Amino acid sequence: MSGAPPSSEPEIRPFGDSALLAVLGDRMDVELNARVHELAGSIRRVRQHGDRRWGTPVAGYCSLLVPYDLEQVTYGEAHDGLLGLIRSLGDATRLFAPSPVVEIPVRYGGADGPDLEGVAERLALTSAQLVELHTANAYRVFLLGFVPGFAYLGPLPRELVLPRRATPRQRVPRGSVAIAGEQTGVYPLETPGGWHLLGRTDAVLWDVHRQPPALLQPGALVRFVAVG
Repeated sequence: MSGAPPSSEPEIRPFGDSALLAVLGDRMDVELNARVHELAGSIRRVRQHGDRRWGTPVAGYCSLLVPYDLEQVTYGEAHDGLLGLIRSLGDATRLFAPSPVVEIPVRYGGADGPDLEGVAERLALTSAQLVELHTANAYRVFLLGFVPGFAYLGPLPRELVLPRRATPRQRVPRGSVAIAGEQTGVYPLETPGGWHLLGRTDAVLWDVHRQPPALLQPGALVRFVAVG
């Protein structure tokens, strides 16, 4: 992950007939991601104040998908309006100001983490060393996606970076804690998945009766804690 400042002039691409993709960078980076979420917040605020040109923005690591209403604005007007919002961003790092760390208890290995030993062998580590590395850092929530409540966390220590599984599983149990690439995360629901399963938690990542339903929100810090 680079700490270099983002480019002052982003790329804005058409995305289908009625959306724009604002690309603020090309890497997994805390400062870039903070600017993405600050831009999304700016769009939500202007919508709340009656500007109906924009739809609901969707954040990525370093890009933002911004739908717009063709009955309200042309492509050129939407492009220039979005560029103006980007140029008006202040210090986006305030979005990721220090906050309490969410601790998630994890049972590593065994039936709860069927990939732990194999991953450790591939990385030339012992299982204990892998768990120690995975629990040593607090991870940033960069975005939510894939399924409701799934938080993409990172960056992983470089010693744990490896590609996702060659063959995805058809069923990954709810609460599975996994890694892939520079990312780690927790499956909030039973779903197919191609990440490496290190352990499992009883923490509830998604609850429709909770506000907000997702336990983890962009900008939060998460630390995994090995238990029993």
